[in-house]
Amino acid sequence: MNLKIISNYSLNFNFKKRNSKQIKFLIFHYTGMKNENQAINKLTNAKSSVSSHYFIKRNGDILVLVPDLYTAWHAGKSYWKKLKNLNKNSIGIEISNPGHQNNYMKFSKNQIKSIFKLSKFLITKYKIKPKNILGHSDIAPSRKKDPGEKFPWKSFAKKKIGIWYSLSEKVLNKNRLKMIDHQSKKNFFRNLSKIGYSNYKTTNKKKENFNFLLIKAFQRRFRQKLINGIIDKECYLISENIAKNSVKIS
Repeated sequence: MNLKIISNYSLNFNFKKRNSKQIKFLIFHYTGMKNENQAINKLTNAKSSVSSHYFIKRNGDILVLVPDLYTAWHAGKSYWKKLKNLNKNSIGIEISNPGHQNNYMKFSKNQIKSIFKLSKFLITKYKIKPKNILGHSDIAPSRKKDPGEKFPWKSFAKKKIGIWYSLSEKVLNKNRLKMIDHQSKKNFFRNLSKIGYSNYKTTNKKKENFNFLLIKAFQRRFRQKLINGIIDKECYLISENIAKNSVKIS
């Protein structure tokens, strides 16, 4: 695969090398900064204490900031299934985009092409499973929104970069905004737990706020047309479908 990568190394990583078998996840981020060069500077500045393995510019150029076998500091406080702090088990890809606070925009065609090429290369090299390809908001829903609802998860899933559901748009549109009962809401969160999302345990007030952000994270990933933090029948059906299929997904 023709993959042109430019080196622009960061010092923000753990100096001890990891075994390639430890790499099980691919995590997508957006930079959330107005200026692309400032974003690169932040990720390569030792004082910032943040980094990623790769950076994809608006024009599609790919920069390597931290070599794969070193742990980059991109995920922060994060959870997926029984794992905590996913830095040590993942490769982080930062994509230049101003994000929700700075006029969030569509990812460019050149970026999409580069994300596809780079992801396919890494998936093959490290045998990363589709269900282990995640967004930052999946593993840190209370803190993060990236890569957001404009990230093309559905089209990537068709190419085995991530997962998607097997339900028709007609069925989903018919069930959008239809309210569900209390038991179905409980089942929705059980489905999310089966998929891999964190089951946050804390006080009721904090739990309510966390659940609201968790629902939005799920919607940004799987119901991108409406991000409202409300569990309707459409969201429930999507969660049920993904949870049931998760065992089959290799």
